[in-house]
Amino acid sequence: MFIDTHAHLTDKIYDANLDEIRANYLSKGVEKIIVVGYNLSSSIKAYELSKRYSEVYFAVGVHPSDAKFYNDEAEKTFISLSKDNKCVAIGEIGLDYHYENIDKDVQKRVFIRQLELANELNLPVILHTRDACGDTVEILKSNSALLKNGFLMHCFSESKEVAKELLPLGAYFAFGGAITFKNAKKQEIIASIPKDRLFAETDAPYLTPVPKRGQVNAPENVVYVYEFMANVLGESVENLKAQFSKNLTTLFKGRI
Repeated sequence: MFIDTHAHLTDKIYDANLDEIRANYLSKGVEKIIVVGYNLSSSIKAYELSKRYSEVYFAVGVHPSDAKFYNDEAEKTFISLSKDNKCVAIGEIGLDYHYENIDKDVQKRVFIRQLELANELNLPVILHTRDACGDTVEILKSNSALLKNGFLMHCFSESKEVAKELLPLGAYFAFGGAITFKNAKKQEIIASIPKDRLFAETDAPYLTPVPKRGQVNAPENVVYVYEFMANVLGESVENLKAQFSKNLTTLFKGRI
């Protein structure tokens, strides 16, 4: 089976034709999808989608861009939703310094609090980092005791040296459509990571892979990511599907 470990089917762009989107990805063999929350409302919607579709699982959390909205209400809701057997992680959480006028201290505080929450709930973490590699690595190393359940570096775009630093902490690494872009040059990084720590994702509706670039992304396009990664790793797509399925069971402790 194909697995998409990161999609945002809660995005309003899908509201009008979600059943059609679903029919398309099922026809391509995509059998497991993690719909990832980025704030309170999207986390609740991800939970609701998991009840609507058998192949959908979900993660709850607050994206760093929404860190200022993290509060007791959100945390209590995440704790409640985490008790559902289809909740597989806390995410997506982390740091994002891409835009101007962001409060780094708030992002760091909320990031650490959500690491604590994941540890308390015995869940892995789905992690977002952009233009904040140094602080992300520092926080993960300083809070390594909170990472016993593992963590997934979503849409990994850092160097193989950074990957090497994170592997002993329990990191897994997901790559999406961006690796197929002409100037991405991620082959060496992908090849440097053990196969039992790798995943494919779409981040739909964003980062549509070649040859569909320019269109709205959807989980069916994870097939192109698998094909690209299989070529880089010198593996068959079938072997990669089997490996990623094992990785899924290991990281998410059989919840999927």
